[in-house]
Amino acid sequence: MVTITKKLANHPLFNYIQLLQKGEPLLPDNPENVLEVVGILKSYGVVLDAYSKNLIYIAENQYLVFFPFFKYFNGEITLNKLLRHWSHDRINFEYAEYCMKAMLWHGGGGLDEYLDSAEFEERAKAVIDAKFKKNPLMMGVNQLFPDFLTEQLRVTSYYTGLGQFWRVMADMFLSLSDLYDQGKIKSIPQVVDHIKGELVANANKPITYAVKLRDKVYEIIPQSVGLTFLADTAIPYVEAVFFRGTPFQGTVSYNAQAYQIPADQARFQYGALYADPLPIGGAGIPPTLLMQDMRHFLPEYLHEVYRRSRRGEDDLRVQICMSFQKSMFCVTTATILGLMPHPLDSQNPDEQNANQVYLAKWMDRLQNSRLLNVNE
Repeated sequence: MVTITKKLANHPLFNYIQLLQKGEPLLPDNPENVLEVVGILKSYGVVLDAYSKNLIYIAENQYLVFFPFFKYFNGEITLNKLLRHWSHDRINFEYAEYCMKAMLWHGGGGLDEYLDSAEFEERAKAVIDAKFKKNPLMMGVNQLFPDFLTEQLRVTSYYTGLGQFWRVMADMFLSLSDLYDQGKIKSIPQVVDHIKGELVANANKPITYAVKLRDKVYEIIPQSVGLTFLADTAIPYVEAVFFRGTPFQGTVSYNAQAYQIPADQARFQYGALYADPLPIGGAGIPPTLLMQDMRHFLPEYLHEVYRRSRRGEDDLRVQICMSFQKSMFCVTTATILGLMPHPLDSQNPDEQNANQVYLAKWMDRLQNSRLLNVNE
């Protein structure tokens, strides 16, 4: 134990390894941080509620629809909603799709593995045959390009997977806000404990996917596959969205000869924990959509903090992003502590060593993140 501790003593984030070893959060505990984190997660919870419902609606009702013009309407198409949509006075569901595509692209977890299995292809074929059995054109296309329609169902499987994941997270953040309003949440460690407790409680929640076609239900991801919330959606989401992400257009060159984007996806560091908040509001910056959505649902006590800032509401989206990053380090703390290989209070030297090595690996990945910035 002493040898490993000495080896890690020169780690740039060794102080945070020590904090986590004691079960303490990555974000300092003070009333200002508590207010910011709870307030922004309240707004985020409302937005995730909308994102979740829409993703699940698309998966269940817009599958194998090639021009889903009204996919953001959840089946309720009215003139008023159309006008709001065209004027952009609406939830930006495009951001939800951005996160879904990041998960699909980076892969990982049981969902990704299952979607490449023979069982999935067999179940997808049954849906495709039933959907287009009276459409010779599409059946011909399917013969010429046998993976095309199957790939569409892989995409909608990620729609529902992310939708079900966000369903849990939305409820978690909204219940956190309720507890704060009741005076039961007063510190950052309590915030982390609440999130960790909900993650653990929902860890084995099944992830399933079925569609109804002509009064018959087709199971695309049956419960028997054994996909669960934590291992198969939560962890891949953290990997794809918190850590890796995708390069923001306009901030780096996509020209392969410029070498501004790593050739190895595993080296990507464009996720929520790394992104500089200052470009928020610019073209080609997907999180701008999320910050725009959250600004509509800010609790008054947090909105007032932003109004009193040096620039007032002139840089509101940037301020929201900074608060959001603080909250995501709380979620990351809960994830790290929830996945610890051994109990924090273990007196077994081998288990203590394993915990320290585990934490060091997390901190290796966070060296270039905004961790030091949110602690200033």
